[in-house]
Amino acid sequence: MSNDILSIDGIDISLGETIKIELPIIKLYTDTNMSMPIYIRRGKRPGPTLFVSAAIHGDELNGIEIISRLINSKYMDKIRGTLIAVPVVNGYGVLSQSRYLPDRRDLNRSFPGSKRGSLAGRVADRFLTEVVSKADYGIDLHTGSLHRSNLPQIRGNLDDQDILGMAKAFGVPVILNSNSRDGSLRECANDVGAKVILYEAGEALRFDELSIRAGVKGIIGVMRHLGMLSKSRRKKSLPEPRIARSSSWIRATDSGFTTHLKALGDLVENNELLAQIKDPYGEVLDEVVCKKGGIIIGKQNIPLVQEGDAMYHIAHFSSPDEVAEYVESMQDELMENDQAFPLD
Repeated sequence: MSNDILSIDGIDISLGETIKIELPIIKLYTDTNMSMPIYIRRGKRPGPTLFVSAAIHGDELNGIEIISRLINSKYMDKIRGTLIAVPVVNGYGVLSQSRYLPDRRDLNRSFPGSKRGSLAGRVADRFLTEVVSKADYGIDLHTGSLHRSNLPQIRGNLDDQDILGMAKAFGVPVILNSNSRDGSLRECANDVGAKVILYEAGEALRFDELSIRAGVKGIIGVMRHLGMLSKSRRKKSLPEPRIARSSSWIRATDSGFTTHLKALGDLVENNELLAQIKDPYGEVLDEVVCKKGGIIIGKQNIPLVQEGDAMYHIAHFSSPDEVAEYVESMQDELMENDQAFPLD
């Protein structure tokens, strides 16, 4: 992208400027204007343009706090190039604490959208046109769905070497190769020339401190990788993230009350017991067993299950024991430090 003038919604931002823009969207029923908050920080020196977005699904709140900490950190004073941070893409969903927009559409299945389409299509078009198309790279922040938590992980098309480099630089233990879905931001971002990775961590409608710290630290790592920030002075090298080319869901085999025996990040083996499903009298109806070993990267949280419910998401690795050790060391490092995120 050009390093001279960046224009968003007709507002020109020069190198060295920092500005907040309220991008107009569509009004509420009450004639109240809705807007998308956008923070732009341009370094004095030229460099890549990176967008970071959160709350495309309105109930996924971790990313809002990640962006808040990121843009208020001292590291923003030293950037080269441009950071475009959008803490709330789907303001409608945040207001109603819902994944979706008022038209019941999923914004992350509505790209590229249209100026004259559905509500979701119009929001998607506005975001893609005014933010994503202005960037070279992007990081889209997500959480697990309602009542499900995700281990901090990066997803992306790892056959693309630029995306693979960003994924590794983020510095979380698990990288999951994931093809983009029709109508997703990742798919359409690629079409307009922006390479995007997706960060998944935590649970909907909750702040999770580990996920937030890992997210801030990861974005800083990517900015260093892209040359937007100076390299870390840290002497201790991080373990190499492990790539999972496949994953699978373990589903409830009966309906009832479940006792979970495994947690996020646990290493599980073939035929290992994961949970028990009981009736209201405590009688065991069935046992949930691991079908293929790996690391638990997603897990249902509530003790109520219906037959067929997704309970555990397991990523499969060639060396799962090394991933389990990395997960443990990441948790210890991030949560023992009193700072919001240890970077150096």
